[in-house]
Amino acid sequence: MIIPLHPRLSEAQERELTEVAAEFNVRIQPIHGAERSIYAILGDETVQELITRIEGLPYIERIDRIQSPFKLMAKESKLSKHQIAVGKRMIPGDFCVIAGQCTIDPKNKNFFLETSHAVKEAGADMIRGGVWKPRTSPHSFQGDARCLEFLLEAREQTGLQINTEVMDFEQARICIDAKVDCLQIGARSALNYRLLQEVGRLTKGTDIRVLLKRGMHMGPVSEFILAGEYIVAQGNPNIMLCPRGTMPPLEGYRNHPDESITPLLKEKTWAPVVVDPSHSVGKAVFVPHASLAAAAYGADGILIETHCQPKKGVGDDPKQAVTPDMLGHIIRECREIHSRVQKISKVAQGA
Repeated sequence: MIIPLHPRLSEAQERELTEVAAEFNVRIQPIHGAERSIYAILGDETVQELITRIEGLPYIERIDRIQSPFKLMAKESKLSKHQIAVGKRMIPGDFCVIAGQCTIDPKNKNFFLETSHAVKEAGADMIRGGVWKPRTSPHSFQGDARCLEFLLEAREQTGLQINTEVMDFEQARICIDAKVDCLQIGARSALNYRLLQEVGRLTKGTDIRVLLKRGMHMGPVSEFILAGEYIVAQGNPNIMLCPRGTMPPLEGYRNHPDESITPLLKEKTWAPVVVDPSHSVGKAVFVPHASLAAAAYGADGILIETHCQPKKGVGDDPKQAVTPDMLGHIIRECREIHSRVQKISKVAQGA
């Protein structure tokens, strides 16, 4: 729906608008009210070039879309019933937990293997382990490719699937060749559209999942969903959207917690939502609260940093990783809350 700056377009303005629409095989239908007029787009309004051209006209205030800007990620798309397997759980539906170390320490393989067994015992469905890590400072530890072997060994020993972050094409190809179960696209890469496209292309036709984090400075919810559209459009619908806190930070937290966008995402897309409470709040003492909040908002799971000895970890683990014992408590409570939320949602939808 096109909203003009003034109550009604002139004949010349309406003619120009009609000509622009015709270039994209759509029509303009004026709707005249007593005090002002609006102009409906009849046809496919999802073409971004069309929207850009019309919004660029000096006498147009804005366009309120009726159709979704995302064709594949929309809740009404042909993928609306799609589910993703995380371990033995299917999401949406079940509540999944991905847990493990933020960063694998190449000097302490046993820490990672011990943590991996512990998170399995606590009830997690997938192991997370950072092989490569993006850092603000080039002098900080960036990870070590050798740690991929530790991650693969953890999968072999525990039987759990594995998740790790990739930041470029080469890392993605290495992980795909190694049959890593889930590729994580981090907050710093969330709007790297070429990377999103390449990951989607390389994983097309496979069972590999892609966990896409929300960018630190990402704005509208639709922008987050459209980032996921890049992956799905290349042929891989196994995508999980991961709110992880945004900037500017809320005083006392690492970021500004954004698990509350879960219902907004679920209103627009079928894609499951797996919240990262660890990066959201940035302190282990707050992580249980953020985890329960995520479940209460209707998340399909959580991605949570866990370490058998957090103080001896590298990367973010010393400040934000929970212990396996705490992880067990969080998982039990989150699954109980998730069950209650599902019941409430069914009542609300039937009201």
